[in-house]
Amino acid sequence: MLANPNTAGNPPAATGRERFDRLLYRAYSRSSHVRHFFSVRIRPPGISVLLLFVLATCLGIGQGRTSIYQLFSLCFAMLATSFIYIMFRRAKLHAHRELPRHATAGHPLRYSVIVRNNGRKIRSAWLSETLPDPRPTIDDFTLLREPGEEERNKFDQLFAYFRWQWLILRNQLFRGGESPDEINLLPNATTRVNIEFTPLRRGVIRLNDLRVLLPDPFGLFQRSRRVNADASTLMVLPHRFQLPPIELPGNAAFNISGESNTNAIGNSGEFVGLRDYRPGDPIRQIHWKSWARTGRPIVKELENTFYPRYGLILDTISTDRTDVTFEQAVSVAASFAASIDTSESLLDLMFVKNQAHVVTAGRGLQRAERLLEVLAGVTPERTPCFETLSRLVLRYRDDLTSCLVIFNGWDDQRKNFLQTLTQHNITCAPIIIGAGPNPGNAPGCWLQSGHIATDLKRLPSRLPIAN
Repeated sequence: MLANPNTAGNPPAATGRERFDRLLYRAYSRSSHVRHFFSVRIRPPGISVLLLFVLATCLGIGQGRTSIYQLFSLCFAMLATSFIYIMFRRAKLHAHRELPRHATAGHPLRYSVIVRNNGRKIRSAWLSETLPDPRPTIDDFTLLREPGEEERNKFDQLFAYFRWQWLILRNQLFRGGESPDEINLLPNATTRVNIEFTPLRRGVIRLNDLRVLLPDPFGLFQRSRRVNADASTLMVLPHRFQLPPIELPGNAAFNISGESNTNAIGNSGEFVGLRDYRPGDPIRQIHWKSWARTGRPIVKELENTFYPRYGLILDTISTDRTDVTFEQAVSVAASFAASIDTSESLLDLMFVKNQAHVVTAGRGLQRAERLLEVLAGVTPERTPCFETLSRLVLRYRDDLTSCLVIFNGWDDQRKNFLQTLTQHNITCAPIIIGAGPNPGNAPGCWLQSGHIATDLKRLPSRLPIAN
């Protein structure tokens, strides 16, 4: 008896649509590669001359020595001269990038590159950072959907060309990357070149393909030669919105304190008195004069200092195939992480990706910049797992002053998650990012997708609490 291939560990046979999508993917991928190759080596004036050459060729067939023939000859001479010229252009450069530690999505970044010429003299050249390959994977092409794709006609939905273009733009990590000034270097000379580009999305950018562009005298073609430079990485922090002055909910009754916490983040309370040393007391609190006088260790006793501890809960569940609201939720979370004063408080970033994660920043611990670095690498979770997130938050409920919950949409699962937290007496201020206007039954603050910056400016000074 033959076993069913779907139950014997073999993958199910691909459907007609899946095979067609793979065929489209290969065609689009190869055409994008060819287009990139020629776009780097043919400059805009070269495209114009090529089109003029083709037009003159078509119009000059069967004609005598007319003006069309002269135009054809001029274009042919320019194209041939430029093409031959760039074949003999060479460059042997060694470079070192001086990158900053961080960049921010949507904000221009300017950095320097130290260039040394190990070859012959170079004139009229430019440096250019090659954009990492923006072509999507086959899984992204078949699973993700362009926003509004369902509203396109049947032909566009079938061939999914606009989805491919949207994925290409979505995967582009930065815009720009060419040096504004030309390079003129003598042999064994060194210079500093400035490069500017604008990161388009959060995450890590790996720069491992620095090129020197060597154009011809007419500016029609250019040769692209790789520069000997070590690979560099750049952390791009999420885009952040401007927030109005906001007072987080909670009061002193929920503030954290205690000797263990004080030892961890340092005492700053007022002097109360002297007492005998107990194991675990910091050495900096020893009162050396009293020890010398009494012969036994004496420490200074300070008044306990109370610091609020806030939870920043990020909803990473995304199943809408576009991840538009998810990216906006990350930006909103980053805006609050950067705005909350952690010099006199603690802030716990909580989210789920494969498993529960918590990262704490604040007084005596990591800086808030660490939270932004974590948010820069957060990816969406495709399987709803609010129970895991609930257990993570409840584990810290006795220490939390209040929680700021950033929701990626609103449905019954998110409603039940919020009710679970409030039923355990956790003060929660929900902020919901939705694709449309507030349906009326959502608690907290509603931010409409596409109008986040405007809606954030309208937030009340004291965020509403979920009941």
